[in-house]
Amino acid sequence: MRWDLVLRGGDVLDPARPGGPRRADVAIARGRIAGVGPGLTAEPAAAGAQTIDVSGRLVTPGLVDLHTHVYAGATYWGIDPDPTAWHSGVTTWVDAGSAGAFTYPAFDRDLRRYTVDVPVLLNISAVGLAASTGESRALENCDVDLAVATARAFGDRVRGFKVRVDRHAVGPSGLEPLRRAIEAGEACGLPVMVHIGAAPPTLGEILPLLRAGDIVTHCASGIAAAALPGGLDPAAKEAYASGVVFDIGHGSGGFAFDILEAQLAAGLKPHTVSSDLHARSLHGPVFDLPTTMAKMLAVGWPLAEVVAAATRRPAEVLGLDAGTLAVGASADLAVVEIVEEPWTVADVHGQVRTAPVRLVNEATYRAGRRLPARLPEPPAPWIPLTDAQRAALAARDSAVRAMMTRPLVNPDELAEQFPRTGG
Repeated sequence: MRWDLVLRGGDVLDPARPGGPRRADVAIARGRIAGVGPGLTAEPAAAGAQTIDVSGRLVTPGLVDLHTHVYAGATYWGIDPDPTAWHSGVTTWVDAGSAGAFTYPAFDRDLRRYTVDVPVLLNISAVGLAASTGESRALENCDVDLAVATARAFGDRVRGFKVRVDRHAVGPSGLEPLRRAIEAGEACGLPVMVHIGAAPPTLGEILPLLRAGDIVTHCASGIAAAALPGGLDPAAKEAYASGVVFDIGHGSGGFAFDILEAQLAAGLKPHTVSSDLHARSLHGPVFDLPTTMAKMLAVGWPLAEVVAAATRRPAEVLGLDAGTLAVGASADLAVVEIVEEPWTVADVHGQVRTAPVRLVNEATYRAGRRLPARLPEPPAPWIPLTDAQRAALAARDSAVRAMMTRPLVNPDELAEQFPRTGG
């Protein structure tokens, strides 16, 4: 088989392979990884293939974001992933509960227009996230049989269930929506992702209900842990030891540096790094998954571990064909410039730390095709933006329009033209 594309001379980091980055070529044929190793451009199969020199760049599997919201145009939180995917390296966007049983069939049809892959966690509430919160306050919306039937009908895309458990989302329903989500998960053999936030219910009530393989997102949330010394509940250690997956889920209110540092000191390093990218976090404080990854670097995580936590590990949690550069895998790749300079990054509370480098995506490939530059839609009218954010968005639109006329993007220019639009 002749190859279609060879990325030549990059520093290839595949978390599925022992060791750090290695200088190698990556060959792609028919949307799949055809080979990884040195000197592939000299192979007979490379004859006629497009060859792109990526020397001096880090080449990783396409990033797998375990927590996003991409039901654009039908929910409070939803965004179109494509205008961010092309300059972030994220090729797999797990939608975490935007749709429930009432709304999922339309969402499934909508997903076909995206260039990225979107596995789904079905909301236990049949109404999903059409509004900002309150989806599980009425227990009649949390119909287990209906959720199970929907998950089974769309089993090629639905990979688990999602439930938000905080006082705003559940109100008087308390822990019952979580119990119902777990019941649906057990019926389908699928994991449950639980959002934690302002109590009640408390972490001490939520975490003991979770099974090995279930996911607690916003695990370093200052809101959920504010009343506890050091930000840690004793139930957290027990859940971690039992096999519950701890996910960052940054979002607009779900990440605090001091809580994360307390968890790290206690030996509870999160398993996965996700952005919780949505309409309220896209313009700050999250911006994208590479920025969230840089925040992990700022608290001392090695680069290889951060990449694994945003590729292989989330793919394993949901059993996805993603997060690897193994021969035969989908040719989803990120080409990244490592900018060697200190970079100040902030959490949702304004606490700052300094990352040793910036991760600037130069190109994103999905199934072997480079994603083109895309202009984002204007923010929804209910999304509050500062004057500085609006000015930065106008500058970004102008920069993207200019980039769309050129086949290649200079990473230094990309970093310069995509200013951060808020804290």
